[in-house]
Amino acid sequence: MNWEAHACLPLHPDADFSPLGRLRDAGVHYVSVNVGMDMNPVSQILSVLAAYRARIAAHPDRFRLVASVAEIEQAAANGALAVGFDLEGALPLLGQPDMVALYRDLGVRQIHFAYNRNNPVADGCHDVERGLTPLGRRMVEAVNRAGVLMDCSHTGRRCSLDIMAASSQPVIFSHANPLALIPHGRNVSDEQIRACAATGGVVCISGVSAFLGTSTPTAMDVARHAAYVAELVGAQHAGIGLDIGFGQPGLDDNPPGHYDPAYWWPAAAGYQGALGSITYTPVETWRLLPEALQKVGMNAAEAAGVMGNNMLRVAGQVWQRP
Repeated sequence: MNWEAHACLPLHPDADFSPLGRLRDAGVHYVSVNVGMDMNPVSQILSVLAAYRARIAAHPDRFRLVASVAEIEQAAANGALAVGFDLEGALPLLGQPDMVALYRDLGVRQIHFAYNRNNPVADGCHDVERGLTPLGRRMVEAVNRAGVLMDCSHTGRRCSLDIMAASSQPVIFSHANPLALIPHGRNVSDEQIRACAATGGVVCISGVSAFLGTSTPTAMDVARHAAYVAELVGAQHAGIGLDIGFGQPGLDDNPPGHYDPAYWWPAAAGYQGALGSITYTPVETWRLLPEALQKVGMNAAEAAGVMGNNMLRVAGQVWQRP
């Protein structure tokens, strides 16, 4: 089972869904699609959710919105791509823990609490460290209670450790790479990787150029980062979240009103022109990963785990609640 832990379509109701078809054709069985970040108002997120859900429902032969591992397996058996949604940041929760279950009912299957910058719930990885707030602890409980995957991508180091200590369920990094290999603020330390593994979770490797340390990222670059996680904590705790951003020319999905990209992606943290210098591994990376993972020392079963079975295991545990 091949599990893409994070992908981005334009946050617009007219977003082209053909990239998801490309993922399916490349062998992906499940993809988590972003529906909003801390900079996006709830009105925009709800518009995107409504449009995405309608698009999926209109093409059941190609896409299935899923809520369980059994539904993923059924979609795969029918040749359809299983889809879930994710939120990147806690601001869309409006300070209300009960919002978690509402988003779950709309298809959100994983969430992290801060997108690069601090908010009343958690710390971003490019901001001042404070740790998980009291409201954040209530939010962790709400995520666990709702049966949603608790994610720590984009989250500050200390805060992520607090989240992993507070969670009663496995915690994931849906798209994050080892800091020991590439010293970027979005990458995660050995301490964070070990803490994630201690929860039973998975660190999913991003295919973003800056976090892999190359301008032209390849399957071998992704495999080397996965191998580092595997060597540190075991192959059962490594996964894939390429974080490909599928832009659509002519479609403006920027948040309405005042919006400063340089705040969310600061130049001081290594972003040139916000995301202007970012490149991604191609979709076809999915076809090359099994061989690449074995070239870096994994056996076939370990490689299959990294490709998706590890995330399938964690989802099978977390999504059973309630």
